[in-house]
Amino acid sequence: MGISVLASAALFALPISAWAQQGAPQGHPEDYAAADIAHGARVYAENCDRCHGADGAGVSGVDFRTGKFRNADTDRQLAMVIGRGFPTAGMPAFALDTADMTGVIAYLRNINNLDRGSIPAGDADRGRLVFEGKGACLSCHRVKDKGSRQAPDLSDIGATRSAGTLERSLINPQEQLFPINRAVHIVTREGTAINGRRLNEDTYTVQLADEDGRLVSLSKSDLRQYTISTKAAMPSFKGELTRDELADLLSYLLTLKGQ
Repeated sequence: MGISVLASAALFALPISAWAQQGAPQGHPEDYAAADIAHGARVYAENCDRCHGADGAGVSGVDFRTGKFRNADTDRQLAMVIGRGFPTAGMPAFALDTADMTGVIAYLRNINNLDRGSIPAGDADRGRLVFEGKGACLSCHRVKDKGSRQAPDLSDIGATRSAGTLERSLINPQEQLFPINRAVHIVTREGTAINGRRLNEDTYTVQLADEDGRLVSLSKSDLRQYTISTKAAMPSFKGELTRDELADLLSYLLTLKGQ
């Protein structure tokens, strides 16, 4: 990843005042989720080693180990540089998704603080076995055409969530629960009880996936009871899976890009 383009002021010819107002992290491991740093190490190895080298000092005049970038102080500015590229300087644009961009920035910020060989690396193939076996994730979730519709579809979760967010979801799902995904209990005026997962809601209607995964749309005026749970239905895997199993499961989830 030819981020040597950071030396060029021309890249930021457009106004960046809004970006510049964002604070710049100090680049300590504690500022970034370990899972993001670990994932970023893999993204860096796949995209950046060939120019910048494993230690980040492969391009003349550019040394990532200093933790400083000439024209990009904040993480958002780094994302702009990586996403736009600078072809005249030999750097292509990198269309990285949320997980990959978050990860590579976390790794760049910490490249001088870490022993690359000590970064734990999960195995996606083993993680798939955990996902489908011990973790029993398909009993609630779905990936492509396989699994249940009771919980959110995970077919593109590796493109929309960062490694750190996914890790927190596995360990403390209550903390990471999106309000729109909360479980609901509904009783209609006729007395029909419906349990499911909220998908969408406005002033007058609510749409949900029931326990069989069927889409249900209801008018709120036809409801006798509408209760939204404040607890995550997903259990925590902390203590249920070993550290290695969690790392493997996370690696598998990060491969789910919706393709």
